[in-house]
Amino acid sequence: MPDYEVLQVEAKTGSVIATLPVTGISYGETLNAAGTASVGVPLDAADPETLSPGRSALVVTRDDEPAWGGIIWTASADLAAGTLTLNASGWHSYYAARFLAMAGGYKRRAEQTLLLREWIDYANDNGGINTDTSGLRPIGRFRSREWGFSEFKNIADAINELADEDGGFDFRYETFWPDAKHTRIAHRIVKEDRASNTFPTLTHGLDADVTQVAYDGSKQATRSYAFGADLGTGVKPYAAWSNNLDTPTLTQVATYADLKSTADLIPKAAALSAVGRQVIAIPTLDLYPGVYSPNNFIPGAFGTVNVDSGYVRLLEEFVIAERRIEVDVNGTETAALSLASKEVFVSGDSS
Repeated sequence: MPDYEVLQVEAKTGSVIATLPVTGISYGETLNAAGTASVGVPLDAADPETLSPGRSALVVTRDDEPAWGGIIWTASADLAAGTLTLNASGWHSYYAARFLAMAGGYKRRAEQTLLLREWIDYANDNGGINTDTSGLRPIGRFRSREWGFSEFKNIADAINELADEDGGFDFRYETFWPDAKHTRIAHRIVKEDRASNTFPTLTHGLDADVTQVAYDGSKQATRSYAFGADLGTGVKPYAAWSNNLDTPTLTQVATYADLKSTADLIPKAAALSAVGRQVIAIPTLDLYPGVYSPNNFIPGAFGTVNVDSGYVRLLEEFVIAERRIEVDVNGTETAALSLASKEVFVSGDSS
């Protein structure tokens, strides 16, 4: 049985303040999103002088290695039960509260990795949480972005929009010990090509329990349109993309009000089209305890899922959209995965 601990950390500096006694732990990572954690502690175990939403962070360690980290945003005290529930979101949630507020606005064409690094370093240099960007490497995909000061662009949205297009990427945050003293926590942003990691084949009834499978055909598209900002003449730039499907004509339309050129909209239309190529199968499964470590299943990784149960006949590759870990008061660990068809995440144009 793995050994779990929960650390109270100063969000701005990464300093470890305390190890918290816990009544239960629930945490999860979501692909290209913040993920969440919820931890219960005895009411008299937390010090209000040092633990406060927005100021404090939680780090979950598994066998003394950081497994999850993020900022506490809300807390709920139950005086009758004598417990305090701490609710945190992953490091990416911080960037939802940060904006590109440069004087005169922001206008830049650069390699997508350099844009990502520039936005996070801007936050770091202006009272941020010291997200490490040193591992980000350019890969030759150029993008243009332009926002006036009054648009006050949200950094989390800017990152999400850059990732969520044809030729986009997966990103996540890793929490780690920066030195052997274990008195401070650090975290880094990791950017990877889509579906660049793998996980072992999972077979229903052998090493996993596939609890449900949802099928979603509402995003299918024979034609996808991405519209941009009104250029002041009543005309909006747009881009279109087509799929050849055995369905009636189906159209998907999205508007990106901060994109101002057709060139910037082409990757958006292609991404809409990639999602619309097929019915999306969305399995949810529980890993059998003791077969694999949950660490083998990183959001964004892909692998084969095998199910043959009546209507549900799956033998195809899926991408992990979310991983959820629950640890009860006895330390028993359970892991659940939510997945989606790999085809949704991998499109044909990587330019």
